[in-house]
Amino acid sequence: MNLKRGTLFLVVGPSGAGKDSLIDGAKAALARNNDKHYVFPRRYITRPTEAGGENHVAVTPEIFEALLKNDDMVLSWQAHNLRYGVPMSVESHLKAGRSVVLNVSRTVVDQARIALAPIKVLYITVSDEVLTKRLQDRGRETVADIQRRVARAGEYEISGDDVCVIDNGGKLKASIAAFLKAIG
Repeated sequence: MNLKRGTLFLVVGPSGAGKDSLIDGAKAALARNNDKHYVFPRRYITRPTEAGGENHVAVTPEIFEALLKNDDMVLSWQAHNLRYGVPMSVESHLKAGRSVVLNVSRTVVDQARIALAPIKVLYITVSDEVLTKRLQDRGRETVADIQRRVARAGEYEISGDDVCVIDNGGKLKASIAAFLKAIG
């Protein structure tokens, strides 16, 4: 049997754009439909579990370095004084024909295009006003941090035939529907 390789869906956008909310909404909708074709792996992050945010695998910087050294991650990057990594198990899911949905940094898209094709990039956007309000509401950043994050949001434009832009500045239900359509 010749199994078709799954697609890697990279969810990108500025911090506060609602990437995790869209991923969680899609995951819940697919679970209700008992759809096992999609996998949502947890990332390794050098952030304690109790610090909040997404459900991740909390690792120390030393463990992160060991994972890198042992080639246990398919992608890795650094942002906001944290290190992030994607487990190597992603490759086996793709080879088994499952599609994988990952929240990643915009800075690793080109690397993924080369190493993990086929991919599709879901570029989540919101206005600067919405982004500022969401970052303020979550209460994890200082005013200066928020200003830097909003300024940085416009620095990385993602383009290409593999990019689907999803505006998450309106009703979450509509954005989740657009997200599901993009991965469908």
